[in-house]
Amino acid sequence: MSLANLRRDYSLAGLKETDLAADPFQQFQKWFQEAVAAEILEPNAMVLATVDSSGQPSTRVVLLKGVDERGFRFFTSYESRKGRELAANPKASLTFQWLELERQVCITGRVTKLSRKEAEDYFRIRPRGSRLGAWASQQSQVIADRAQLEARVREVEATYPGDQIPLPPYWGGYVLAPREIEFWQGRPSRLHDRLRYTRHPDNSWKIERLSP
Repeated sequence: MSLANLRRDYSLAGLKETDLAADPFQQFQKWFQEAVAAEILEPNAMVLATVDSSGQPSTRVVLLKGVDERGFRFFTSYESRKGRELAANPKASLTFQWLELERQVCITGRVTKLSRKEAEDYFRIRPRGSRLGAWASQQSQVIADRAQLEARVREVEATYPGDQIPLPPYWGGYVLAPREIEFWQGRPSRLHDRLRYTRHPDNSWKIERLSP
């Protein structure tokens, strides 16, 4: 099969300037709740793009764990590839894709670390296995095989047999403060609707339509 023939025409809805909230966070919450209501698998999954000190980009899917007026929050190991790249270059982007609704949201901005208390509060409510995994995994490091990882998990289980598992010193959260947020709605013949919010220095937002 030719990849050129893998086409789908989008026709569920349009997106007009008058449809948008003045605040992009309110607009995001509206679309996010509609994605949840549509029972999309992992509606909080987002592609995080980072760039290393040489300019080489990398991407991976992470899970959104909160959004407020500060920005979009996620958690990970500071020693992972994304953690190292964010330390070298704190500019990043996020993409949500909700194909069932023929929608995307693309966000660019600057990333900063969350407080230790916020990381501890979130870590405390994670499933026990996930908390153990944060100690067992040296994220993004080369390992010999699966058995090495599983042996490390058993060591951590022996160290923390109960539910009191502390936050690792190298693990925590980030918040991406957006500079731009684009809402994309699929339309027929690839003539998609793209409406972009851009933040002004006074924290107000300008809305512009982009050509598809």
